[in-house]
Amino acid sequence: MREIKDLQTIEHDVLVVGAGGAGLRAAIEASRLGLSTGVIMKSLLGKAHTVMAEGGMAAALGNVDDRDNWKVHFRDTMRGGKFLNVWEMAEIHAKEAPDRVRELEEWGAVFDRTKDGLINQRNFGGHRYPRLAHVGDRTGLELIRTLQDAGVHGGIDFHMECIGIDLTLEGGRVAGMLGYWRDTGRFALFKAPAVIFATGGAGKAWRVTSNSWEYTGDGFGMAYRAGAELMDMEFTQFHPTGMVWPPSVRGTLVTEGVRGEGGILKNSEGKRFMFGYVPERFAPETADTVEEAAKWLGGDKEARRPPELLTRDVVARAIRAEVKAGRGSPHGGAFLDIASQQPADFIKRKLPSMYHQFKELAEVDITAEPMEVGPTLHYYMGGIRVNAVTQMTNVPGLFAAGECGTGLHGANRLGGNSLSDLIVFGARAGQGAKDYIDALSSRPKPDQGHVNDIITDAMSFLDRDDGENPYVVVDDVQVAMEEHVGIIREGPELEEGLEKLAALLERTKNVKAHATSQYNPGWNTCLDLRNMLISAEATARSALAREESRGAHTRLDFEGEREEGLKYNCVIRRAADGSMELRKEPRPAPPEELAKIANASIEDLEANRV
Repeated sequence: MREIKDLQTIEHDVLVVGAGGAGLRAAIEASRLGLSTGVIMKSLLGKAHTVMAEGGMAAALGNVDDRDNWKVHFRDTMRGGKFLNVWEMAEIHAKEAPDRVRELEEWGAVFDRTKDGLINQRNFGGHRYPRLAHVGDRTGLELIRTLQDAGVHGGIDFHMECIGIDLTLEGGRVAGMLGYWRDTGRFALFKAPAVIFATGGAGKAWRVTSNSWEYTGDGFGMAYRAGAELMDMEFTQFHPTGMVWPPSVRGTLVTEGVRGEGGILKNSEGKRFMFGYVPERFAPETADTVEEAAKWLGGDKEARRPPELLTRDVVARAIRAEVKAGRGSPHGGAFLDIASQQPADFIKRKLPSMYHQFKELAEVDITAEPMEVGPTLHYYMGGIRVNAVTQMTNVPGLFAAGECGTGLHGANRLGGNSLSDLIVFGARAGQGAKDYIDALSSRPKPDQGHVNDIITDAMSFLDRDDGENPYVVVDDVQVAMEEHVGIIREGPELEEGLEKLAALLERTKNVKAHATSQYNPGWNTCLDLRNMLISAEATARSALAREESRGAHTRLDFEGEREEGLKYNCVIRRAADGSMELRKEPRPAPPEELAKIANASIEDLEANRV
């Protein structure tokens, strides 16, 4: 057993885990407030899933339509989330997003512009007005570039290719984290009284996903083992449009910006099918009545909003239904056609990344022919439960922001809310960490015995004489999640999936990597598996417990929303015996003023009568 004195030790006031938009914004805020701030990342600086959010960031700037304001944005977010959102988080997000976007502009972000020189905004699914500030179809990339530039010049220490293994605690409070360097396998003990998780989701638990290799639920797993609660894990968003061909790029994201700029969905018969999938109860999307929906879908060109911009859960299920009915594209998706709707120079100017992506990966010219697209696991609405104001979890000193945190999006995230989520709550997490540290009378110190136990567990995969191949187990996890916890769910399938996951958990205890810690991706995969299976089990258990269909969670055996479903959140925590425990926690009553806004008519909001 390696003693603590043998470890490389690095000390910070705040340790941020993850270098996407939320992590960078949290680190910038903490550093600006005078805290010694370190950022560790599983991969390289700039290699974050934030860059996959291409279409824009939602903020009620009102630059394109001056009727937009925070109340309408809040209303859209609540209705898109089927009213299961944390009310206070949705309010904070809608109010603070414009300032955070303007802040990015001040830091050098190069947004597309209106003819008057203002930040341009585009339509997106579920948003009443053009609200997404964008940089072509590379908005996430520009966000990361801007935050990296601010962070690198802001005195932040970046630790690349360093993977967190587990938190260290003293008396139930965070004392730091043990990690290791991917290249050497050397362990490092990061001492910090505040740790901010910005680790993203767990999309790699599915085979078809827009997520890259890093997204194995590390934050979920580490937070769970430390005693933090997970919430709303049943709500996993399948983005309607991922590439379906060739197989090597299956699941790669096709931005909603294609539809926002006029792209339409067609089936194999050439029919524009989304008109047939407008929900009967249209209110949670964008219109108040079926009559208004019909007007919204059919009026004059200026007033018309295409049905392709219904919320993502509706569009994803529609594509799946067309494929099941035998009207899918040759490779099991649908056709996304912008070539017939916009001139080639417009497409190349507005969607340069999509043009090059299809040219290089699929040999398809999207200015001349349609794309083949289908649903891909894209985003976790659920995650680590946090305080709406401070972003701290129930574990003192542990914070979470971005996709790995939960509360803002409820049962379904609106496109574009993810990027503004990162910068709003990333900044709040940095401030929350500062307030927490200032209130400490003494700083917790890592427990040596606990640190040694973490090291022993991590090294066990290298010490075995024989065992299972971790890559085979990962593949089996992905198959189980695709088959049993997919876009459409059913009780018996979920129960069978949980049985398979339990068996896979036992197999994970016996996986083995070759006995060297240097440059050992097999060892990395062994460690990833623990977090991936916690995330998968929490998702399946929550999906089984929620006996209704709401937002991104669809139960074939419980169709439609149930009144009971609005009265609770599914909360997961680790029981004393180490098993996973789920409880349906009653939701508090919404603040009266916020409820009025969420249920108000658009006319009343525009006239400022609410």
